[in-house]
Amino acid sequence: MTSQPTVLFVCVHNAGRSQMAAGYLRQLAGDRITVLSAGSEPGDKVNPVAVQAMAEEGIDISQAVPQILTTGAVQESDVVITMGCGDTCPVFPGKRYEDWALEDPAGRDLDMVRGVRDDIKKRVQALIEELAG
Repeated sequence: MTSQPTVLFVCVHNAGRSQMAAGYLRQLAGDRITVLSAGSEPGDKVNPVAVQAMAEEGIDISQAVPQILTTGAVQESDVVITMGCGDTCPVFPGKRYEDWALEDPAGRDLDMVRGVRDDIKKRVQALIEELAG
């Protein structure tokens, strides 16, 4: 891995789980890890309940815009973490892949989204320990 690893978070709409994970990684890792986030079928905007749940943690993802997943983003990433996009995510040999099985928070209430958020936070903290020490 390069001196500063790049992590790409991918979910279908790039509107909830991947945006929350990217928000945590940016906040907790600072400039030690480059963070990318994308979706195989990006939504129009970030899930407002995800924005609210992250705001409770002091992390503002309200200005994030769902991005289309590109092969270039996958190729430039050291670690690709998928969250329920199944076969729609491209796979390249030699890349490190993880699939985080997380419920989709789309259309769900704040209590449910908080649970997903808290699960994401634990996973991101473990990833930072592993990648940045």
